Parts: sequence; structure tokens; C-alpha cells
Amino acid sequence: MKSLFTLCASAMVGTVLAVSSLAALAADPTPAASAASSRYPYTGKVLEATDVMDMYTYIQVTGKTDKDKTVWLAASKIKVAKGDTIRYGGGAIMANYHSKTLNKTFDEITFVDKVELVK
Repeated sequence: MKSLFTLCASAMVGTVLAVSSLAALAADPTPAASAASSRYPYTGKVLEATDVMDMYTYIQVTGKTDKDKTVWLAASKIKVAKGDTIRYGGGAIMANYHSKTLNKTFDEITFVDKVELVK
């Protein structure tokens, strides 16, 4: 009898835990959905874009507001044009970066893995 009682009690506890886990998942978005929305938290309008060495694209984008400075990005090659809107994530910021290929020194440029074109 004690074995039957223990078995039933264990089954009930397991059911309660499973229901609690499902409720928690329903209340909180899945980690994959959160990661996708936070992967590229910044947006900007393309002011200038230049491809370099078939591997990289240098992109100048607007800041978050009209008062913010523009931002230069270096990313894996992507086809973007002036006026396009892109999303991008954080990256490595380099001050006074000189591009030998462009023969240009950037006051500040952010090297990002990838940018995403907003459609």
C-alpha cells in the first residue's frame, strides 16, 4: 500500500512540475526569439557604403536621433545603398582607424560581424 501511495504521490509531483514549467515557458518568450530580436538592436539609415576587397563593406549610418553623430561600420560584405535602413549589433570600436585600401582615417569605426537589411 505504501508503495502505491509513493508511486501516486511521485506522479502527482511530476505533473505539477511539468505544468509549472509549461506555464513559465508561456509567460516568458523562448530564448531563441529573444536572441533574434536582440542580435541587432541598433538601426540606422545608410548615408554611404563602400565595398572593400570583396570581403567587407564600410557603411556610414545615421545616429539614433538627429542630434547624434553618424556611425561608421565595417561589416561582412552586404549589398546596401544610400537610403536603405539596416540593423546591426555591437562590435569592436576602433579610434583613429586608417584604411590603407581607402586611404582614409576614420575617427571611430565599429567592426561588426554582420548587418541586416530592413525590408
